[in-house]
Amino acid sequence: MSKIQKIEPIVLGERTGPATWASLMILVRVETSDGMVGYGEAVPTLRVGPVVESIKEVSKVYVGREASDIEVSMKEWEKHDFYLHSSFESTTALSAVDIALYDILGKYLKQPVYKLLGGKSREKILVYANGWYSNCKSPEDFAGKAVEAVKKGYKGLKFDPFGDQWDSITADALKKASEIVKSVRDAVGDNVYLMIEHHGRFNAESAVKIAQELSQYDPLFMEEPVHPWNMMALRDYRAKTSVRVALGERIISKEQALEFLSEDLVDVFQPDICNIGGFTELKKFLAMTEAYGKLLAPHNAFGPVQNAATIQFDAWAPNLLIQESFYDYFPEWKRRLIKDGTPVVNGYYEVKDGPGLSINIDEGMIDEYRTTGQEEFNPEEPVWVVRGTWSPRTI
Repeated sequence: MSKIQKIEPIVLGERTGPATWASLMILVRVETSDGMVGYGEAVPTLRVGPVVESIKEVSKVYVGREASDIEVSMKEWEKHDFYLHSSFESTTALSAVDIALYDILGKYLKQPVYKLLGGKSREKILVYANGWYSNCKSPEDFAGKAVEAVKKGYKGLKFDPFGDQWDSITADALKKASEIVKSVRDAVGDNVYLMIEHHGRFNAESAVKIAQELSQYDPLFMEEPVHPWNMMALRDYRAKTSVRVALGERIISKEQALEFLSEDLVDVFQPDICNIGGFTELKKFLAMTEAYGKLLAPHNAFGPVQNAATIQFDAWAPNLLIQESFYDYFPEWKRRLIKDGTPVVNGYYEVKDGPGLSINIDEGMIDEYRTTGQEEFNPEEPVWVVRGTWSPRTI
């Protein structure tokens, strides 16, 4: 194969959408000396500038190397990057380049990426909707939009019912959260999976109270129930609850995942292909979870290239449980960027057999949506929430 000639980070955006973090994306375009092009995606969340600079640093090692030497090139960067396994900016930059190189390798071999990983485990991928509940505050709001999502064909819904609670939760707020989850369960029935997003915001005591109250609605899992930096809290939560625990979007290395695995703290892992190290590291992460008998439900919240890469991974992944999807709730331009190439059809992604990531980028849109800076900062609503759901706190 040819050599890597150019790696270009491209910030695209239109500051609207279901959440502030959805307003931008970092597209990474990799070009080889014989003119082949592959695309990856990096995570922007309030880190656009540092991530773009990290991509430029990674390119210093990758440019000039054989495009097919994906594993070797990653190890070379690991040698140079002293803080790789503790730097989100570095791991997401590395992930984006890795994804783009798999895209190129697949195009070169005229095969979809899933065949490079080991072949197809499934013809279609069960997904759950996220982002569907923008501007929902009341139980009635959530129930109405939940019904709309199920009418689109979704078999699962994830949502955050906790308003603006942080660290602890008041009795009134817990009561309201319970009413919200009950309203959704009553509206969609027992045959739709419900997943409760905590966004890693609670201490152990509050998270346990939440689990005790919301378990009656049969959630498929409770996501990031405690602050992610507090392992003691997670151990306490695990000991005092019987709910299924999911987390992993903030895990940036397979070594970091090992602590959760070895202590049996998680049931469903949610690695993000744009955080963990692209296909190269994600397939190793999967092998570890498979050995421990755990399931995967990959995090997938940012943009259409990440989404396409995740679909290719899921097509192969033997221990996949369910897949997160924001696709119908993306800003419209993100779907147009890939010519609406990965639609959700009756609650599933269909596995495509085109070369590489099996999508076509509308390159004419790149200059139209090219931008600078980072997402808007709203002091009244954190960047990580679905827009319009940070309701006033009850004291």
